[in-house]
Amino acid sequence: MSSGFPPAGDQRESSSREFGTVWHPAREWLEQGENDDEQDLDYEPWGDMDDEMDEEITSEHAEAEYQAYLDFTGDPELRNIDIEFTLDGRDSEEEDEEYPVERVSAARIVNVMSYHGLRPLMRHSRISDEDDDDGSGYFVYGRPRRPRQDRFPKVPSEAGRDLMGSGDFGSNSHYVDELKKRKRALTTKLMWRELGIDVNGARRRATQSIFQDLIPRSVADKIIHYDSRCYSGQFSDDGNFFYSCAQNFKVRMYDTSNPHDWKYYKTVEYPFGQWTITDATLSPDNRLLAYSSIRNLVCLSSTDPADQSDPTILDLSNLPGARSEREIYGSSHFGIWSLRFSGDGREIVAGTSHKTVVVYDIEARKCVLRLPNHEEDVNAVCFGDKSSPHILYSGSDDTTLRVWDRRSMGDGREAGVFMGHIEGLTYVDSKGDGRYVLSNSKDQTMKLWDLRKMMTTAKFDTIDAKSYTTGFDYRFEPYPDEYYEPHPHDCSVVTFRGHRVLKTLIRCHFSPPGSTNSRYVYTGSEDGKVYVYNLDATLVGTIDVGMATLNSRPRDPDLLMNAYDFGLRSGELLWRTCVRDASWHPSAPVLAATSWNGWGLSSGTCTLHSWNDCPTEDEGNPPVGLSYDARLDEEPDFNHYKQTMQAYRRGGPLPRMRHRFISSDEDEDEDENEDEFE
Repeated sequence: MSSGFPPAGDQRESSSREFGTVWHPAREWLEQGENDDEQDLDYEPWGDMDDEMDEEITSEHAEAEYQAYLDFTGDPELRNIDIEFTLDGRDSEEEDEEYPVERVSAARIVNVMSYHGLRPLMRHSRISDEDDDDGSGYFVYGRPRRPRQDRFPKVPSEAGRDLMGSGDFGSNSHYVDELKKRKRALTTKLMWRELGIDVNGARRRATQSIFQDLIPRSVADKIIHYDSRCYSGQFSDDGNFFYSCAQNFKVRMYDTSNPHDWKYYKTVEYPFGQWTITDATLSPDNRLLAYSSIRNLVCLSSTDPADQSDPTILDLSNLPGARSEREIYGSSHFGIWSLRFSGDGREIVAGTSHKTVVVYDIEARKCVLRLPNHEEDVNAVCFGDKSSPHILYSGSDDTTLRVWDRRSMGDGREAGVFMGHIEGLTYVDSKGDGRYVLSNSKDQTMKLWDLRKMMTTAKFDTIDAKSYTTGFDYRFEPYPDEYYEPHPHDCSVVTFRGHRVLKTLIRCHFSPPGSTNSRYVYTGSEDGKVYVYNLDATLVGTIDVGMATLNSRPRDPDLLMNAYDFGLRSGELLWRTCVRDASWHPSAPVLAATSWNGWGLSSGTCTLHSWNDCPTEDEGNPPVGLSYDARLDEEPDFNHYKQTMQAYRRGGPLPRMRHRFISSDEDEDEDENEDEFE
């Protein structure tokens, strides 16, 4: 196996020697020295109807087709298809210059053909005698579709409407206002607050509802540019601190005590990273920052700008009893996809590519708990309650969201399971009340769960979760509506649709109680927007980061080498944006979005968006929408380029110019580069 950089996008470890699952090229660096041909090549494709057979069908026909499909796949002997490759070619001894022999492992063949080649061919099929004149029957390929009206959850969600009226997620208008179709304006609410009306008891929620209507707008106050893709960024719990993680293994910290006027604070690095910084988490007192890469090591750094010492290294392969992963499996090399501090700051929980959840004691410098029950990588973890470290959530590529109660771990099993997603989970966020949890998935849905409705382990043991997933590659392919099928064991409360979870592990969050009255849930999206939803699954609004940053920096030839995305038709390098993470300020109507951004998604940005009641003109100074480097120094060349391109789009001339700009990374060599455009 040749080594090298993994392909662009999140690198998912989907096999290992000890677990023997499907090989994937993103694991090449994880499996150095292993033989590709020895990997287990289980492949269970099941597809959709061919494009030429994708005509409209009646509800009755669709139900009949779907029931026949269920009857067909009910036989477990028909669910798996064994594939055998026979490669006919010249013997290696006969190799010469005229007929060179290229040795390709079966694993690589399956990886290349698994979706685009084999998927259209390897489909469940059945023979039907309907509409066949000669009675010989015809083949129907693919999974018969459900009627479209039954495929997707109802919007608005009735369960979501009930939650919106419960008081746990913001406030609704008074029924008299709804009956008479009156709308309380913001100025009216402010006047009532000043007069002391509706400020006591249960009516306090009416005053809090003032903030829940303040949705940040798409125009960016600031555009902070990085010379590599930005993977995540979050405000601290008190809003005084913000950090962003970039693919060049640097974490930047900013003072956001004034949410509209950020100050550069400090930069720390991951000294031996693989591919990117996968996650970071801030301690509750804002004094320590833990961050990880696709390694078993976590860096723990002080946020004090005067502290320039090297980060402390935490080895998450140290198991209870002073044993290590190397002693058990022969290797301790695994990746960490997700990190979270506990509410007391004493522990860190991590999700790993070893399909495990690890709890690490910072003071004892060792792992105190290892939970190995997931069948695929654990992409996201979090604590259920900020005041208690007992409840844990973990989301995995095996499509399940599992609930762990550390007070009852005698049998080493989870306390319960949430099922409903049909593709892997990309992120999990807890509301912090020990009851509600939110998840994002590659099936292009976000789901809200109630801890009281989780599935028991006894019932989960009777279900094959893998039988409901398509296994598509979210990094390189779209996800058509026809792929989605309702999960028969869905125990979620509300399902949110509209955003796109593609290319990377896109994150979702509950909106904070201070600045939004806990009214919304929101998520990034591959189409360059932040989607904000009501609890009834209706869309409140979108923040268009792609439009706000369009052409906000010149093309840098050095960065274009890392381009990820080209125009589908023209093949030209286009300006693209993929919002991977977003963070709503806890006490102000301000949102920060961290994105893959630029020409072909070759770089990254952190954009600051705020609510200002949509004025027609910008009255502030400095004006909004300016570009800055990682240290928050203005980039005049970037701003001039954007203004020139805006004038060109309005029909003005585009003069030939030469721009000189310096790398926005503060520790890079300040080599001057010239960029000419016409």
